Amino acid sequence: MRPRVKICCIQDPEEAALAVDAGADAIGIVGPGLSGPEVIEDFGRIAAIAASVPPPVGTVFLTREADPRELAAQVVASRCSIVQLCDQVSPAAWAAVRAAAPAVRILQAVHVQDDGALQLALQAASFVDAILLDSGAPAGASPVFGGTGRTHDWRISARVVQQVRKPVWLAGGLRPENVEAAWTTVQPWGLDVCSGVRSGGRLDPLKVRALCDTARGLRRPAAG
Repeated sequence: MRPRVKICCIQDPEEAALAVDAGADAIGIVGPGLSGPEVIEDFGRIAAIAASVPPPVGTVFLTREADPRELAAQVVASRCSIVQLCDQVSPAAWAAVRAAAPAVRILQAVHVQDDGALQLALQAASFVDAILLDSGAPAGASPVFGGTGRTHDWRISARVVQQVRKPVWLAGGLRPENVEAAWTTVQPWGLDVCSGVRSGGRLDPLKVRALCDTARGLRRPAAG
């Protein structure tokens, strides 16, 4: 089985179409409260991008919102098929999403800074549909929730994949040149890329196609 590919930080329907044409399995749209030039504050724009994407390609709404009521409202307004929670939230927040949007899948981000990431992933896995391992630093005076362009310790990520019984996405510093090494080391269910397929702030057709083509040729080793 090959890894799924998510092209993140999509800014408009044109970028979404480029990613889909290249072979992406999902696209990500960065919502309010996060940082970077790709943030979209207008939920009308977010919903329009999501509506432009043909099924079965997934549409992922990224948010750092943790308040259960506000989070549920954002998920409904986004009109996306998946919500990516970029910060740690309470079980009440997960439950609020389930109640407000039962068809929306929940992707919980865990930022891999040390071995504690494994415990966070195991705790969240009971409540969500998938885990995403990223390279942010959500604690501190200047929290970062992704889009760093930096890799993290893939050895820790490999342990998460081995022990968590849910699909695990790998993010953080991935690009066409290192995606095969990341796959070989971690064996994630999916690969999530933002800055690694951009040039001058826009999605680069050559880079995104190169990454998708490389991912398409990867296969998980046969068991035994």
